Amino acid sequence: MTRALIVIDVQKSFLQLPDWRHTSRPDIVTQVNRLAEAARSAGDAVVWVLGARPGSGSVFDPARGFVSLMDGVEPLAGEPVITKNAHNAFTTTNLQQYLTQRGIRKLTICGIRTEQCCETTARLASDLGFDVDFAIDATATTPIPHREAPDDVPFAELVHDARTLGVDEIIARTAYALSGRFATIRTVAELTAN
Repeated sequence: MTRALIVIDVQKSFLQLPDWRHTSRPDIVTQVNRLAEAARSAGDAVVWVLGARPGSGSVFDPARGFVSLMDGVEPLAGEPVITKNAHNAFTTTNLQQYLTQRGIRKLTICGIRTEQCCETTARLASDLGFDVDFAIDATATTPIPHREAPDDVPFAELVHDARTLGVDEIIARTAYALSGRFATIRTVAELTAN
């Protein structure tokens, strides 16, 4: 076992947010399951990561009950489920120790949000010396309103603002930023081909 699939924040918290109906990957669970099946068949590790903000009162506060994996994804016995309190999966967890103790040097990263927790984890993993595949079509994101967008405008209206960054632009920007620097950009089909 020298490889691991890192599944980031595929959790119910996101389903509670008004922007989730505009997600780039409504089929994120299917895509993640394809990668998990392939990893297990190859004898690779699968690590599940949840994002939490205790005490925030948000949907990422464990007290609210949404910091759990989305329906349809199920860790097998022995597959760790770790909880992070930072954007990346390393800083506030024992992920690096888990991987290093097992001699794992190659990672595949997938999950939610493409440009946020997934990209940040890929960058840090690269800096830590891991070889990273970024499963671009097994990540999901939602539109990002302009930094000057008013707080009192419903998200459904912000989506139509010309200054809102669309999901295709976000995914393309992440691919450009990571490729050749921090990760190899791959598709689920490429990663699961035998």
